[in-house]
Order: sequence, then structure tokens, then C-alpha cells
Amino acid sequence: RTHLRVTTMSRPRRSHADCRYIAAAQALKCLGGRWKILIVKKLIDDGPTGFNDLQRAIPGVSAKMLAQQLRELQSDRVIARRELVSAPPKTVLYQLSALGEHARPLVTALSDWGQRWIAECGEADRSVREPQ
Repeated sequence: RTHLRVTTMSRPRRSHADCRYIAAAQALKCLGGRWKILIVKKLIDDGPTGFNDLQRAIPGVSAKMLAQQLRELQSDRVIARRELVSAPPKTVLYQLSALGEHARPLVTALSDWGQRWIAECGEADRSVREPQ
């Protein structure tokens, strides 16, 4: 018979600064990517919005990619999906969740910083365009 001896090794304690970096990395994981921040910005600006309106507002996003990003934001509890089934056809609206509302100042500040960057550094990147 063999016995497995389990020993516990003490882990180094994380400093307060390390925890802040981990939290920042988690925030970037939830909101990072090409389309997520644009989806959240649209919901901040316009409130509850349907899928087609989101797709029209975000140039270049495919329906498949938008659906995937919406599912990820929903699973991260940043947005909420609400079905209105009063009469066919059923309408689905996306809106910021209570947790997503806490991202409002962050996304607004990021947008403001982007406008300042464009003003000071010249023309915006051509791959990012305002919706028509």
C-alpha cells in the first residue's frame, strides 16, 4: 500500500497592488475585444436596444459576431436580455444590467479620451468609423 502525503505550502500573499492589476485584467476580459465596448456604449447612449438596431449602429460587425459578443456580455452579467412577448413577432431588447451600469463612467471616460486623442493626434483610425 502506498500513502499519499499531502503537504500544504504557504503561498506568497498578494499585495494590494497585485489585486488591483488582477481586477483591471478581469475588467478588460469582460469588456475587451473589438465590439463589446461599442455595444456597451450604444446601450449607454440609447438605453434598451434591439439586435437589428445594434447591428446597424456598429459598422462592420456581422450578425454572428454580434450574437456571440452579446452572449458573452450576458454571461459576464454586463448586459441583460429581455424578451417582450406581447404579440408575435417576439421582440428582444438588450440593456445594461445593474453590474453593467457601474461600467458607465468607465466607458464614458474612454469615449471622452478617444475624442481628445483624435483632436490632438489627428484623424481617427480609418478602420473605426462612425455609423452612417
